[in-house]
Amino acid sequence: MAAIAADDTTTSSESVVRPRHTGKVRRGGASLSSYLQATPLAVILGLFLLLPILTIGMVSFWDYDSVRIYPDFVTFNYTETLGSWVTWKTYLNTIKFTVIVWLLTAVIGFWVAYFLAFHIRSATMQMVLFLICTVPFLTSNIIRMISWVPFLGRNGLINSSLIQLGIVPKALEFLLFSEFAVVLAMVHLYTLFMVTPIFNTLMRIDRSLIEAARDAGASGFQVLTNVIIPLAKPGIAIGSIFVITLVMGDFVTVRFMSGGQSASVGLMMSNQISLLQYPAAAANAVILLIVVLLIVAVILRVVDIRKEL
Repeated sequence: MAAIAADDTTTSSESVVRPRHTGKVRRGGASLSSYLQATPLAVILGLFLLLPILTIGMVSFWDYDSVRIYPDFVTFNYTETLGSWVTWKTYLNTIKFTVIVWLLTAVIGFWVAYFLAFHIRSATMQMVLFLICTVPFLTSNIIRMISWVPFLGRNGLINSSLIQLGIVPKALEFLLFSEFAVVLAMVHLYTLFMVTPIFNTLMRIDRSLIEAARDAGASGFQVLTNVIIPLAKPGIAIGSIFVITLVMGDFVTVRFMSGGQSASVGLMMSNQISLLQYPAAAANAVILLIVVLLIVAVILRVVDIRKEL
Protein backbone atom coordinates (compact mmCIF):
# COMPACT_ATOMS: atom_id res chain seq x y z
CA MET A 1 0.00 0.00 0.00
CA ALA A 2 2.85 2.38 0.79
CA ALA A 3 4.45 1.59 -2.59
CA ILE A 4 1.16 2.26 -4.36
CA ALA A 5 0.77 5.52 -2.48
CA ALA A 6 4.30 6.50 -3.41
CA ASP A 7 3.62 5.71 -7.06
CA ASP A 8 0.43 7.78 -6.94
CA THR A 9 2.32 10.66 -5.39
CA THR A 10 5.02 10.49 -8.06
CA THR A 11 2.45 10.30 -10.84
CA SER A 12 0.46 13.24 -9.47
CA SER A 13 3.59 15.35 -9.06
CA GLU A 14 4.63 14.61 -12.64
CA SER A 15 1.15 15.51 -13.86
CA VAL A 16 1.51 18.84 -12.09
CA VAL A 17 4.97 19.60 -13.41
CA ARG A 18 4.51 18.54 -17.04
CA PRO A 19 1.75 21.03 -17.98
CA ARG A 20 3.91 23.86 -16.67
CA HIS A 21 6.80 22.85 -18.92
CA THR A 22 4.46 22.41 -21.88
CA GLY A 23 2.91 25.82 -21.21
CA LYS A 24 6.31 27.50 -21.34
CA VAL A 25 7.03 25.91 -24.69
CA ARG A 26 3.67 27.04 -26.02
CA ARG A 27 4.18 30.57 -24.77
CA GLY A 28 7.62 30.68 -26.37
CA GLY A 29 6.25 29.39 -29.66
CA ALA A 30 3.39 31.87 -29.59
CA SER A 31 5.82 34.70 -28.84
CA LEU A 32 8.06 33.70 -31.77
CA SER A 33 5.03 33.44 -34.05
CA SER A 34 3.91 36.94 -32.99
CA TYR A 35 7.32 38.38 -33.80
CA LEU A 36 7.32 36.70 -37.21
CA GLN A 37 3.87 38.08 -37.98
CA ALA A 38 4.88 41.60 -36.95
CA THR A 39 8.17 41.55 -38.89
CA PRO A 40 6.77 42.55 -42.34
CA LEU A 41 4.89 45.53 -40.88
CA ALA A 42 7.94 46.54 -38.84
CA VAL A 43 10.13 46.42 -41.96
CA ILE A 44 7.65 48.51 -43.96
CA LEU A 45 7.34 51.12 -41.19
CA GLY A 46 11.10 51.19 -40.77
CA LEU A 47 11.78 51.71 -44.48
CA PHE A 48 8.97 54.11 -45.34
CA LEU A 49 8.44 55.98 -42.04
CA LEU A 50 11.38 55.87 -39.65
CA LEU A 51 14.14 55.99 -42.27
CA PRO A 52 12.74 59.10 -44.06
CA ILE A 53 12.26 60.86 -40.71
CA LEU A 54 15.83 60.05 -39.68
CA THR A 55 17.06 61.28 -43.06
CA ILE A 56 15.18 64.57 -42.68
CA GLY A 57 16.58 64.96 -39.18
CA MET A 58 20.11 64.35 -40.48
CA VAL A 59 19.77 66.81 -43.38
CA SER A 60 18.43 69.47 -40.99
CA PHE A 61 21.93 69.75 -39.50
CA TRP A 62 23.71 70.14 -42.86
CA ASP A 63 25.10 73.36 -44.29
CA TYR A 64 24.08 74.90 -47.59
CA ASP A 65 24.56 77.84 -49.90
CA SER A 66 22.76 79.10 -52.99
CA VAL A 67 23.79 76.19 -55.21
CA ARG A 68 24.44 73.10 -53.08
CA ILE A 69 24.27 71.50 -49.66
CA TYR A 70 27.22 70.28 -47.59
CA PRO A 71 27.13 67.30 -45.22
CA ASP A 72 28.08 68.81 -41.88
CA PHE A 73 26.80 69.25 -38.34
CA VAL A 74 25.60 72.81 -37.79
CA THR A 75 22.75 74.15 -35.71
CA PHE A 76 22.13 77.52 -37.35
CA ASN A 77 19.20 76.05 -39.34
CA TYR A 78 17.35 75.69 -36.05
CA THR A 79 18.63 78.93 -34.51
CA GLU A 80 17.62 80.93 -37.59
CA THR A 81 14.23 79.24 -37.69
CA LEU A 82 13.42 79.62 -34.01
CA GLY A 83 14.98 83.07 -33.75
CA SER A 84 12.94 84.61 -36.55
CA TRP A 85 9.72 86.45 -35.76
CA VAL A 86 8.48 85.62 -39.26
CA THR A 87 8.71 81.93 -38.43
CA TRP A 88 6.82 82.35 -35.16
CA LYS A 89 4.14 84.38 -36.93
CA THR A 90 3.83 81.70 -39.58
CA TYR A 91 3.44 78.98 -36.96
CA LEU A 92 0.81 81.02 -35.15
CA ASN A 93 -1.06 81.52 -38.42
CA THR A 94 -0.91 77.79 -39.10
CA ILE A 95 -2.21 77.00 -35.61
CA LYS A 96 -5.00 79.53 -36.15
CA PHE A 97 -6.06 77.76 -39.34
CA THR A 98 -5.83 74.42 -37.53
CA VAL A 99 -8.04 75.48 -34.62
CA ILE A 100 -10.70 77.06 -36.83
CA VAL A 101 -10.84 74.16 -39.29
CA TRP A 102 -10.83 71.63 -36.45
CA LEU A 103 -13.77 73.31 -34.72
CA LEU A 104 -15.82 73.56 -37.91
CA THR A 105 -15.08 70.02 -39.07
CA ALA A 106 -15.81 68.64 -35.59
CA VAL A 107 -19.22 70.32 -35.46
CA ILE A 108 -20.18 69.51 -39.05
CA GLY A 109 -18.71 66.02 -38.94
CA PHE A 110 -20.45 65.12 -35.69
CA TRP A 111 -23.90 66.21 -36.88
CA VAL A 112 -23.51 64.46 -40.24
CA ALA A 113 -22.42 61.27 -38.48
CA TYR A 114 -25.20 61.65 -35.90
CA PHE A 115 -27.81 62.01 -38.63
CA LEU A 116 -26.53 58.93 -40.46
CA ALA A 117 -26.28 56.82 -37.30
CA PHE A 118 -29.50 57.72 -35.48
CA HIS A 119 -31.94 59.20 -37.98
CA ILE A 120 -31.41 56.78 -40.88
CA ARG A 121 -32.91 53.47 -39.84
CA SER A 122 -32.01 51.41 -42.89
CA ALA A 123 -28.43 50.10 -42.95
CA THR A 124 -28.51 50.16 -46.76
CA MET A 125 -29.54 53.79 -46.84
CA GLN A 126 -26.83 54.62 -44.29
CA MET A 127 -24.19 53.13 -46.57
CA VAL A 128 -25.65 54.85 -49.64
CA LEU A 129 -25.61 58.27 -47.96
CA PHE A 130 -22.13 57.67 -46.58
CA LEU A 131 -20.87 56.76 -50.06
CA ILE A 132 -22.46 59.95 -51.38
CA CYS A 133 -20.34 61.85 -48.85
CA THR A 134 -17.25 60.20 -50.34
CA VAL A 135 -18.10 61.12 -53.95
CA PRO A 136 -15.98 64.33 -53.89
CA PHE A 137 -12.96 62.17 -53.03
CA LEU A 138 -13.16 60.63 -56.48
CA THR A 139 -11.43 63.79 -57.72
CA SER A 140 -8.15 65.32 -56.59
CA ASN A 141 -7.83 67.86 -53.82
CA ILE A 142 -6.73 70.57 -56.24
CA ILE A 143 -9.81 70.15 -58.45
CA ARG A 144 -12.14 70.25 -55.44
CA MET A 145 -10.35 73.29 -54.10
CA ILE A 146 -10.29 75.26 -57.36
CA SER A 147 -13.97 74.45 -57.93
CA TRP A 148 -14.72 77.14 -55.33
CA VAL A 149 -13.24 79.88 -57.52
CA PRO A 150 -16.31 80.26 -59.81
CA PHE A 151 -18.49 80.57 -56.70
CA LEU A 152 -16.33 82.92 -54.63
CA GLY A 153 -14.84 85.14 -57.34
CA ARG A 154 -15.62 88.84 -57.73
CA ASN A 155 -17.96 88.00 -60.60
CA GLY A 156 -18.77 84.57 -59.24
CA LEU A 157 -22.11 82.98 -58.54
CA ILE A 158 -22.37 84.11 -54.90
CA ASN A 159 -21.50 87.76 -55.54
CA SER A 160 -23.71 87.93 -58.62
CA SER A 161 -26.66 86.47 -56.72
CA LEU A 162 -26.20 88.80 -53.76
CA ILE A 163 -25.99 91.88 -55.99
CA GLN A 164 -29.04 90.87 -58.04
CA LEU A 165 -31.06 90.28 -54.88
CA GLY A 166 -30.03 93.69 -53.57
CA ILE A 167 -28.43 92.24 -50.43
CA VAL A 168 -25.06 93.90 -51.08
CA PRO A 169 -24.33 96.97 -53.26
CA LYS A 170 -21.04 95.63 -54.63
CA ALA A 171 -19.05 92.43 -54.78
CA LEU A 172 -17.63 91.06 -51.53
CA GLU A 173 -13.85 91.05 -51.75
CA PHE A 174 -13.16 88.69 -48.82
CA LEU A 175 -14.78 85.64 -50.40
CA LEU A 176 -11.82 84.72 -52.58
CA PHE A 177 -8.05 84.98 -52.11
CA SER A 178 -8.41 85.44 -48.38
CA GLU A 179 -8.18 83.51 -45.14
CA PHE A 180 -11.93 82.91 -45.38
CA ALA A 181 -11.40 81.08 -48.67
CA VAL A 182 -8.58 79.03 -47.12
CA VAL A 183 -10.72 77.93 -44.19
CA LEU A 184 -13.71 77.17 -46.43
CA ALA A 185 -11.63 75.02 -48.78
CA MET A 186 -9.97 73.15 -45.89
CA VAL A 187 -13.31 72.42 -44.25
CA HIS A 188 -14.59 71.11 -47.56
CA LEU A 189 -11.49 68.95 -48.04
CA TYR A 190 -11.16 67.48 -44.55
CA THR A 191 -14.66 67.16 -43.07
CA LEU A 192 -14.99 63.55 -44.22
CA PHE A 193 -11.91 62.66 -42.17
CA MET A 194 -13.96 63.69 -39.15
CA VAL A 195 -17.24 62.11 -40.28
CA THR A 196 -15.83 58.60 -40.81
CA PRO A 197 -14.40 57.83 -37.34
CA ILE A 198 -17.29 59.53 -35.54
CA PHE A 199 -19.83 57.59 -37.60
CA ASN A 200 -17.97 54.36 -36.84
CA THR A 201 -18.04 55.16 -33.10
CA LEU A 202 -21.71 56.13 -33.06
CA MET A 203 -22.68 52.89 -34.80
CA ARG A 204 -21.04 50.95 -31.97
CA ILE A 205 -23.07 52.63 -29.24
CA ASP A 206 -25.50 50.24 -27.58
CA ARG A 207 -28.96 51.59 -28.30
CA SER A 208 -30.21 50.18 -25.00
CA LEU A 209 -28.15 52.84 -23.19
CA ILE A 210 -30.08 55.55 -25.00
CA GLU A 211 -33.39 53.87 -24.25
CA ALA A 212 -32.42 53.53 -20.59
CA ALA A 213 -31.57 57.23 -20.41
CA ARG A 214 -34.92 58.14 -21.95
CA ASP A 215 -36.77 55.80 -19.59
CA ALA A 216 -35.01 57.53 -16.70
CA GLY A 217 -36.53 60.83 -17.81
CA ALA A 218 -33.59 62.33 -19.68
CA SER A 219 -34.42 64.84 -22.40
CA GLY A 220 -33.00 64.64 -25.90
CA PHE A 221 -30.35 67.21 -25.08
CA GLN A 222 -29.36 65.34 -21.90
CA VAL A 223 -29.08 62.08 -23.82
CA LEU A 224 -26.87 63.83 -26.34
CA THR A 225 -24.57 65.48 -23.81
CA ASN A 226 -24.45 62.74 -21.17
CA VAL A 227 -24.57 59.57 -23.27
CA ILE A 228 -23.82 60.04 -26.95
CA ILE A 229 -21.04 62.66 -26.90
CA PRO A 230 -19.04 60.95 -24.09
CA LEU A 231 -19.24 57.63 -25.93
CA ALA A 232 -18.28 59.34 -29.21
CA LYS A 233 -15.09 60.87 -27.78
CA PRO A 234 -12.75 58.20 -29.24
CA GLY A 235 -14.09 58.83 -32.74
CA ILE A 236 -13.86 62.59 -32.27
CA ALA A 237 -10.25 62.17 -31.09
CA ILE A 238 -9.29 60.04 -34.10
CA GLY A 239 -10.93 62.50 -36.49
CA SER A 240 -9.19 65.38 -34.73
CA ILE A 241 -5.81 63.70 -35.23
CA PHE A 242 -6.53 63.28 -38.94
CA VAL A 243 -7.70 66.86 -39.44
CA ILE A 244 -4.96 68.48 -37.35
CA THR A 245 -2.13 66.62 -39.06
CA LEU A 246 -3.55 67.37 -42.52
CA VAL A 247 -4.11 71.08 -41.87
CA MET A 248 -0.73 71.59 -40.19
CA GLY A 249 1.07 70.21 -43.24
CA ASP A 250 -1.15 71.74 -45.94
CA PHE A 251 0.44 74.24 -48.30
CA VAL A 252 -1.40 73.87 -51.62
CA THR A 253 -4.70 75.14 -50.24
CA VAL A 254 -3.06 78.11 -48.55
CA ARG A 255 -1.14 79.01 -51.70
CA PHE A 256 -4.08 78.88 -54.10
CA MET A 257 -6.99 80.04 -51.97
CA SER A 258 -5.20 82.90 -50.25
CA GLY A 259 -3.69 84.25 -53.46
CA GLY A 260 -0.33 84.56 -51.73
CA GLN A 261 -1.78 86.80 -49.00
CA SER A 262 -1.44 84.26 -46.21
CA ALA A 263 1.25 81.85 -45.06
CA SER A 264 1.60 78.49 -43.36
CA VAL A 265 4.48 76.31 -42.26
CA GLY A 266 3.94 73.94 -45.16
CA LEU A 267 4.00 76.82 -47.63
CA MET A 268 7.16 78.18 -46.02
CA MET A 269 8.86 74.80 -46.42
CA SER A 270 7.69 74.59 -50.03
CA ASN A 271 9.25 77.99 -50.75
CA GLN A 272 12.50 76.94 -49.08
CA ILE A 273 12.64 73.78 -51.19
CA SER A 274 12.05 75.79 -54.37
CA LEU A 275 15.06 77.93 -53.37
CA LEU A 276 17.17 74.78 -52.78
CA GLN A 277 17.32 75.47 -49.04
CA TYR A 278 16.79 71.84 -48.16
CA PRO A 279 18.47 71.88 -44.71
CA ALA A 280 16.35 74.85 -43.60
CA ALA A 281 13.21 73.13 -44.89
CA ALA A 282 14.25 69.94 -43.09
CA ALA A 283 14.69 71.89 -39.83
CA ASN A 284 11.21 73.34 -40.24
CA ALA A 285 9.87 69.85 -40.94
CA VAL A 286 11.41 68.51 -37.73
CA ILE A 287 9.96 71.38 -35.69
CA LEU A 288 6.55 70.92 -37.31
CA LEU A 289 6.68 67.18 -36.59
CA ILE A 290 7.45 67.86 -32.93
CA VAL A 291 4.56 70.34 -32.68
CA VAL A 292 2.12 67.89 -34.28
CA LEU A 293 3.30 65.04 -32.04
CA LEU A 294 2.81 67.22 -28.97
CA ILE A 295 -0.75 68.04 -30.05
CA VAL A 296 -1.47 64.37 -30.74
CA ALA A 297 0.02 63.43 -27.35
CA VAL A 298 -2.33 65.87 -25.62
CA ILE A 299 -5.31 64.38 -27.47
CA LEU A 300 -4.28 60.84 -26.54
CA ARG A 301 -3.75 61.95 -22.96
CA VAL A 302 -7.29 63.29 -22.76
CA VAL A 303 -9.09 60.53 -24.71
CA ASP A 304 -8.28 56.82 -24.79
CA ILE A 305 -8.70 55.68 -28.40
CA ARG A 306 -7.40 52.14 -27.95
CA LYS A 307 -10.94 50.75 -27.95
CA GLU A 308 -11.44 52.06 -31.48
CA LEU A 309 -8.20 50.66 -32.89
